[in-house]
Amino acid sequence: MHSISPRPDRLDFECEASLHRWLRVAVVTETYPPEINGVAGSIARVVDGLRARGHELQLIRPRQHRGDLATVEAGFAEMLLRGLPIPRYPELKMGLPAKRALLRRWSYERPDVVHLATEGPLGWSALQAARKLHLPVVSEFRTNFHAYSQHYGVGWLRSPLLAYLRKFHNQCDATLTPSPDLREELSRQRFERLHVVGRGVDTQRFRPERRSALLRAQWGLKESDTALLCVGRLAPEKNLLLLIDAYERLRREQPCSRLVLVGDGPMRDALQARCPDAVFAGMQRGEELAAHYASADLFAFPSLTETFGNVVLEAMASGLPVVAFDYAAAAQLLADRQAGALAPLGDPEAFCRTVVELGRLPLALRALGRQALQVAQGQSWARIVQQLETHYRAAMASRQGAPVALPLPA
Repeated sequence: MHSISPRPDRLDFECEASLHRWLRVAVVTETYPPEINGVAGSIARVVDGLRARGHELQLIRPRQHRGDLATVEAGFAEMLLRGLPIPRYPELKMGLPAKRALLRRWSYERPDVVHLATEGPLGWSALQAARKLHLPVVSEFRTNFHAYSQHYGVGWLRSPLLAYLRKFHNQCDATLTPSPDLREELSRQRFERLHVVGRGVDTQRFRPERRSALLRAQWGLKESDTALLCVGRLAPEKNLLLLIDAYERLRREQPCSRLVLVGDGPMRDALQARCPDAVFAGMQRGEELAAHYASADLFAFPSLTETFGNVVLEAMASGLPVVAFDYAAAAQLLADRQAGALAPLGDPEAFCRTVVELGRLPLALRALGRQALQVAQGQSWARIVQQLETHYRAAMASRQGAPVALPLPA
């Protein structure tokens, strides 16, 4: 079995940092491509970015299927562990506890820092193993599981879930949130050591040049018509009934418009029954997904449960203006009437009104789309990975008692 070569323990952090720019990072995640979701996509870009900067990576994740084999190559080694399908998300796996296996691995292949991307059973056991070995731990708050509970008839779980998440993250040396408003919300809930690190976007994949007249024709649209797009899981927590309301109002004023939904999930049948003239494109990947973005005219995002909303950045990089509520990624990236429009948080009437106001103005959409593209082009993954690396070193320094220099919030 190949392994990453051992390194001597460091005696002084500042001396080590000056001698070795690279780090050995253990990334623990319970979702990873080819699974399709925001966490899987963004953590894969983090892994790629860290490797590009010369760091050694251990990627620890559940085995996704029986034939899934661990990749081991220079500077990169996967550790695949047992997992179970997540209730209501059968296409995703939940890692099982693996503290003993991680203790063995990290005792002879000791990482400089442990990065926890998810808070499931695998993430919890990784946290406990790291604490036992006195390893620096940086975690990310990526998913509002406690907020989802109200959408699945188990609202009583909100408080226990929040208590678990607080206990989890407060045992870490740093917890990274993707937006200032989420950091403030978690701070009010007594989460500690919170820092903001945003998300990036792949502007080589998502770009306006992917626009396809053929795809628009399949949707039943001419170039002068309006395609209203939403990308994401078709699930209750995405607030999609509000999107249907907005689309129905747009159709009354702009009959030559069509709603396109990219994604799948438990609400698909109900949404098709409610809005039979919408296009349900199903799951899309890679260049096909990029073409769906670029072939639309306006992106509408009604969700109220996001920690960030990677799809907002992907839409903007594709040249689409965005209508969303004033929080998470949209609040950071959109100024009113520049690159899109924001509705006050929790105001469904304003959301619908804004979709209609923009959707009936094709020329305005093109101008806003150009502004959206300019904003997205400044959100590179390279910058995000550099910020992340700084937080790794700060966590290591705090364990060594050295002065901690953190990056300014993006």
